Amino acid sequence: MITLESWHRRLVIKGPSSVLERLLLLLLCPLGWIYGLISLLRVACYRRGLFSSYRAAVPVVSVGNIAVGGTGKTPVVDLLVKYFQQQGLKPAVVSRGYGGNSKAVVGIVCNGKGPLLQATACGDEPFLLARRNPEALILVARKRALGVKCAVEELGADIGILDDGFQHLAVVRDLDLVLLDSRAPFGNGRPLPAGLLREFPAGLKRGNLFVLTRCRQHDDEAPLPVSPVWRCRHRLANYGLTLDNEQVALDTLKDKRLAAFAGIADPDCFFRDLEAAGLTLSETLALSDHVEYDASLLAQLRHLAGDVDFLLTTEKDGVKLAAEIFPTICLQVPVAVNFENEGGFQRTLQAFLKGVK
Repeated sequence: MITLESWHRRLVIKGPSSVLERLLLLLLCPLGWIYGLISLLRVACYRRGLFSSYRAAVPVVSVGNIAVGGTGKTPVVDLLVKYFQQQGLKPAVVSRGYGGNSKAVVGIVCNGKGPLLQATACGDEPFLLARRNPEALILVARKRALGVKCAVEELGADIGILDDGFQHLAVVRDLDLVLLDSRAPFGNGRPLPAGLLREFPAGLKRGNLFVLTRCRQHDDEAPLPVSPVWRCRHRLANYGLTLDNEQVALDTLKDKRLAAFAGIADPDCFFRDLEAAGLTLSETLALSDHVEYDASLLAQLRHLAGDVDFLLTTEKDGVKLAAEIFPTICLQVPVAVNFENEGGFQRTLQAFLKGVK
């Protein structure tokens, strides 16, 4: 299943494959320049004080990227939450809640005692973070300054994490952590819609730490015009979770009939990782990022499930599904992140915490 999103991603990364696509990309280029110039103007307005920024009473870390989708932010945010908790801190993640239908000015997804909102209300990624970190504070707010303020003043957070916050300049941050996908850090180098960039690459000058994600061993990436750069790999867990949260070892699935589906920025990457783990997929279904599982799509998935022993999907998709939907077991496969020099990365975070204290 080719979605508009996956087609656009293929067009701007791999290039046009027909005369019509070359013409379309040519027409999109001026729009990309306009988009990039608007982004430059917006940054300049914040820099000159024409737009105000909220300064929290606690340190704030932003985790973001310069390209849309697919850099693996959620596992990195999850890692930061766990690290700050190990340091005795009470972190609060504030997200926009993309894909959620909550109308609340500030939605408290988790107040330190497990999820309070459903994924349909707060969005799949905040819910997933709340499920993985039930003792953390997770909030969603369209105006993230209000979310940070609520987390600090009402819930007692002593460090804030802006999820997908690099371009969200309405909150002052003490550390800007920027993720770049090692496979195509800048896509084709053009801003949307002619490329994948949210702004021109010069915007990286605002960053403090850079993480090259999805690295493979012995990769020789081209040098990046930023520093310091940390390398990490995203890896699948060696187990899947049923939609009732029971573990099933992936090794036990190698002789089973399997189908996989995913509604993330780069579904093909998930499918390749499953196959690299030794699993054979008889069918795959690539869906749009943050897809809504309506009656029509669920019927399609039930039909898919009828021909296999197991369905496989991502945790991000699994939070929106229930076991009773399917005639067979659906497993959600967790993703974790491993830094090549995790000790060095943690020491950098420790130095940051000492600096802001």
